[in-house]
Amino acid sequence: MTATESRTAAPPDAPRASVPAQPGPDALPLLPEDPPRVGEFWLRGRLGANAAGYLYAAADETGRGAVVAMMTEGSADDASARDRFVRAVDELPEESVLAHNDSDDDDLALWVALGPLREDDGSSSAADERQIAERRGEDVLSAVLMDRVPQIGRVRGPDFRHYWENRRRPGLFRIWPLPWPAVLRPASRLALILSLLTMAIIMALAVLIAWLLFRNAPEVDPGPIIPDPSGTATVTITPTTPPPGSTGPGSPAPSGSPTSGTPTTTGPGPGPGTPNSPGTPVDPADRF
Repeated sequence: MTATESRTAAPPDAPRASVPAQPGPDALPLLPEDPPRVGEFWLRGRLGANAAGYLYAAADETGRGAVVAMMTEGSADDASARDRFVRAVDELPEESVLAHNDSDDDDLALWVALGPLREDDGSSSAADERQIAERRGEDVLSAVLMDRVPQIGRVRGPDFRHYWENRRRPGLFRIWPLPWPAVLRPASRLALILSLLTMAIIMALAVLIAWLLFRNAPEVDPGPIIPDPSGTATVTITPTTPPPGSTGPGSPAPSGSPTSGTPTTTGPGPGPGTPNSPGTPVDPADRF
């Protein structure tokens, strides 16, 4: 149980002139599972939590402070718990509810921003406003959890427990507009700009070095033979002109030659070791 859960359940509007104002506890850092923003309020830290939801310290774009109560994923999936949250918000004073999301958003967790909170200048009135807003947020979450319902009769049997109490992660939320880069501080923005410039300079240097290394590289000659889809490669051969008086495979034979009109095979004939040549025994295996 957190510090905010252990406080007394006194009415939020009760007079407190005789009680010295104590500054509220510092908010704990947000976890990666916490939303950075709900509605128009940027979350600054956790103020408290129970099985029904979380209390966050928040502020809007103008710096107006608020306390945001948001349901967990377990309670947000229970229709009865959502109804109790809405009824508890409706019972709060109208001027204390700064904003809330629509109860018809069945896929989102319900939340409410409570305030108004002035800037924490160390005065007792600022501390009182913060404590009142936190107590109202606790009342809303307690109504969902039903842990302040008075006991009727004697206590018998096992204690009551909601089936969703183990699902304590923050409920689903929608962020729009996106939190980046509006949530960044000026120092963070400067660091981000410098890192982007450094990356751009490194990439430009890499391209320049690659160009200097390969600008004088000789071209590959001849080029690689790339086969076509049929699996054959096409090679272009440039014909050469035979010298005068020579007979080549592509030139016509002279008229009157005994070989005119008869194809001529140029080259050495079959050797003695060539199959089917004269004088070579026929291998029985070559018959088939």
